[in-house]
Amino acid sequence: MATPPSPLPPDAAHAPPPASAELGLRARLRLASLPERLAGRNNLEQLIELRWLAVGGQLATILFSDFVLGVRLPLAEMLVLLAVLALFNGASMMRARRGRPVTDVELFAAMVVDVAVLSGQLYHAGGVSNPFIFLYLLQVAVASVLLRAAFAWAIVVLANICFVALTQWHRPLLLADQGLTMLPIDYIGGLLVCFGLGAVLLVVFIGRIQANLRQRDDSLARLRERAAEEEHIVRIGLLASGAAHELGTPLATLSVILGDWSRMAPFAGEPELREDLEEMQQQIDRCKAIVTGILMSAGEVRAEALVATTLHACLDEVAAQWQRTRGSAPLD
Repeated sequence: MATPPSPLPPDAAHAPPPASAELGLRARLRLASLPERLAGRNNLEQLIELRWLAVGGQLATILFSDFVLGVRLPLAEMLVLLAVLALFNGASMMRARRGRPVTDVELFAAMVVDVAVLSGQLYHAGGVSNPFIFLYLLQVAVASVLLRAAFAWAIVVLANICFVALTQWHRPLLLADQGLTMLPIDYIGGLLVCFGLGAVLLVVFIGRIQANLRQRDDSLARLRERAAEEEHIVRIGLLASGAAHELGTPLATLSVILGDWSRMAPFAGEPELREDLEEMQQQIDRCKAIVTGILMSAGEVRAEALVATTLHACLDEVAAQWQRTRGSAPLD
């Protein structure tokens, strides 16, 4: 007879996991963090594209204002700021090509550079009297979409500080015919209130929209996971039901053979053989019970044995079963 396996040593349950399991866990963690890493890289690429648009738009606006509209601007200082922004964007492109994940801190630092360069351009071009002052709202909107709430609010605070600073420190616009241009203090105050209110509303409502979208994505992910689990359970049930049906035929065959052997003279005259046959029959009956339980859990039944009956009794049983499932429906 085969000897049973020896039990595990007492310290086996506390043994550290094998290296393959640890590597598998690391691989699963890397796969779980892959969407977040891709999102950070995509956000950085979006910022790079917006920054190139900003460089091109600012360059065209500066040249058009100075050479076509006759607005005298400090071209040297403003072009130097554009060159700094272009170099920073080139460095950001090199950073985006690396495999390391992009964090919110890096995105926040990049947006701080954008706000600083925009503030420098507005300082040389009239401050709050420049109609492009509301480009700060674009920075706030981008921060609300790409960054967490804390970083987005930090951009709002920074934009408002720069706005207030530009009301006091800036180079006035020198128009071709009017010379220095000054804005009334009431107008500047209303402009500041309008800007601050618009920035706050942008962050609040875009944050709510993002929260709703995240909640929707989480709900869809949970539904997909539940559907996958249910499909897996259904497949296991179908497999078990099919296996139970397949096992029914050989078990019935073995039961018939054992029944025939138990009535044969060589087996009937040997008590030991009769005991072995009875033990085998009990084990087969146990297997039948297990198969029956599997089929019943799957909502099916298995015919245990053939029973002699009459045609009238069979039809009466079928009619009674139909009547029980149909309620008061008439049966003809």
